[in-house]
Amino acid sequence: MLTGAGMSVDSGIPCYRPWPPENSVSKTPHSTESGIPDYRGPDGNRRVTPMSHQEFTATSAARQRYWARSFIGWSRFTSAEPNDGHRAVTALQAAGVFGTVITQNVDGLHQEAGTSDVVELHGSLGEVVCLTCDERTDRDLVQALMDEANPGFTAHALGEVADGSQVSSQIRPDGDIVLADEAVATFVAPRCLVCGEDTLKPDVVFFGGSVPKPRVEHCFARTDEAPALVVLGSSLKVMSGYRFVRRAAANGIPVVVITRGPTRGDGETTHRIDAPLGTTLSALARVVTSGEQAALAG
Repeated sequence: MLTGAGMSVDSGIPCYRPWPPENSVSKTPHSTESGIPDYRGPDGNRRVTPMSHQEFTATSAARQRYWARSFIGWSRFTSAEPNDGHRAVTALQAAGVFGTVITQNVDGLHQEAGTSDVVELHGSLGEVVCLTCDERTDRDLVQALMDEANPGFTAHALGEVADGSQVSSQIRPDGDIVLADEAVATFVAPRCLVCGEDTLKPDVVFFGGSVPKPRVEHCFARTDEAPALVVLGSSLKVMSGYRFVRRAAANGIPVVVITRGPTRGDGETTHRIDAPLGTTLSALARVVTSGEQAALAG
């Protein structure tokens, strides 16, 4: 199984792209239905651009900007909880319907829902790595250190959000928010506890970065072993996930996609369902569970 950002929208974590897409059957964003504002503006344009790997590693100023925004957005990001889709995946895996879950998401919600054998293709925001000495640190510890080094910053920053909106309307899939440059300039960025450098980076693959080759090879191997590849909540726009669909199709492995709107992999897809994940997967889980109960009763 391969899951994308659409999997976590009902948990209040938006996609970078519109969700559902403009040409989807439904045009009401899941997060808006849940009372969580869409991260795009009323005109549908993206308010923020994700920081690239190249930008992050280039200067201390870029890292300061990232960490200031992440510091403010972290509590909002970590308050997200697994949704019905996550729970259904766990139930279906327990029933033997699904095997390994390859997720493009960095939020850890599959594991929080109880799903096992999860491969985090793009890493996890829960851990921080030093690009200088490779020391690894828990993200919550880094948050505590930033809080200690920046007393009163949250209250100051919340008054500096560029469009005057609440932080919840600006949360991004990688856990940070839009924040005015004036607020960022006063922020003290975290440093490595071992080497003292300011080269701490969340252990995720930024835009423009590369997934570690051993991880990719592991995912290829699990794809090759699978009787079918199920894709949930992904437009497959990014090659890091799309390559597994191409691999499955090349090997004659059926590809089933459940998501909103068209995907980059429609040409390789065996079956595609344009439907909301939560209700669709929950219904499937109920059918499977009731079938198991009937078999046991018989």
